[in-house]
Amino acid sequence: MLRPASLIVISLLVLGGCGKPAPGSLEKTEGHGSSPSASASTSLSTSPSGSPSSPAPRPTAPSAQPKVIGTIASNLAVPWGIAFLPDRSALVTERDSGKVLQVTGTSVREVGQVEEARADNEAGLLGVAVSPSYAEDHLVFFYASTGEDNRVLRTTFQNGRLGALKPILTGIPLGTNHDGGRMVFGPDKMLYVSTGESGRPELAQDRGSLGGKILRITPDGEPAPGNPDASSPIWTWGHRNGQGLAFDADGNLWASEFGQDTYDELNPIQKGHNYGWPTVEGKGDQPGMTNPQVTWSTDEASPSGLAFLDGRLWLGALKGQRLWRVDVAGRRASAEKGFFVGKYGRIRTVVAAPDGNLWVTTSNRDGRGDPAGDDDRILLVRP
Repeated sequence: MLRPASLIVISLLVLGGCGKPAPGSLEKTEGHGSSPSASASTSLSTSPSGSPSSPAPRPTAPSAQPKVIGTIASNLAVPWGIAFLPDRSALVTERDSGKVLQVTGTSVREVGQVEEARADNEAGLLGVAVSPSYAEDHLVFFYASTGEDNRVLRTTFQNGRLGALKPILTGIPLGTNHDGGRMVFGPDKMLYVSTGESGRPELAQDRGSLGGKILRITPDGEPAPGNPDASSPIWTWGHRNGQGLAFDADGNLWASEFGQDTYDELNPIQKGHNYGWPTVEGKGDQPGMTNPQVTWSTDEASPSGLAFLDGRLWLGALKGQRLWRVDVAGRRASAEKGFFVGKYGRIRTVVAAPDGNLWVTTSNRDGRGDPAGDDDRILLVRP
């Protein structure tokens, strides 16, 4: 069935230090509070314990500021995940309804529903990923909060409909907050999955728990070959609540992460590294723990989706109500700059589209925003 939506087709011619966290407030959620300010973030150029020794970022040629050039879809119910298919259409998840939509040209069509998903505050139907071998296997993957856990589900998408859902990884800790949920396939064709510590900070350092981790699994849900522990899906640990994953042009993985009260983070992800939570929030310089490359105050970020395009990372900020742009070179990041501050409200998901633009979702109907009449939207942004 066709879902009412506002869609605009735009032709290519038109497109032409922090130490140990303070006690209390461990239940801080994914960014709600006062209006955003335009304060500056902090790039961390010092070499942290366990961090890479990459050269400093090269200067990036000046470019035009990003511009919203259209609306892909509107009147959505908290769009959370977006993944493109080979035909350039996209599968979109709605967190609170559990619906899966296909956005194609001028239509938004419901193609299925993840019945297992249970919406509860930050929990619900979250990430989606498309198999790198989709042309042969037609596989798609979803991250869903159920009544008992968070899990990764696999199904097929053929002839415009989802097939039967099969759980391939279960037992990820569930909470009303800090459920993680972003998924991305790497150049190695393994699936990387961000999880939250479900409001229990101690799980992030517990190697026996899947909470507060980045996981690396095969398309069958098994621990991927080459993981730090061959019997475990855990790739890295010490995360609080990561909702953004993106690979750059060199194959480096980056992750965005919600802080507690002081610093949100952008981290270069490396096999077997410990990213510090809850021992540190932001830069801690602790032995055996890796510092972030960039930190922001929680008022100007509360970061969710992350995308890489044209030598830069693009990050959506919920409480910060802006789109951040960050230059990267190797595993170093710098020159972060925010755009659209307060103009579109809460920004959650950012993905690079096949046409070289960005798709950016608002998240003003998630219970913490001030929705406009046509929210939530997928905006088309020329970088």
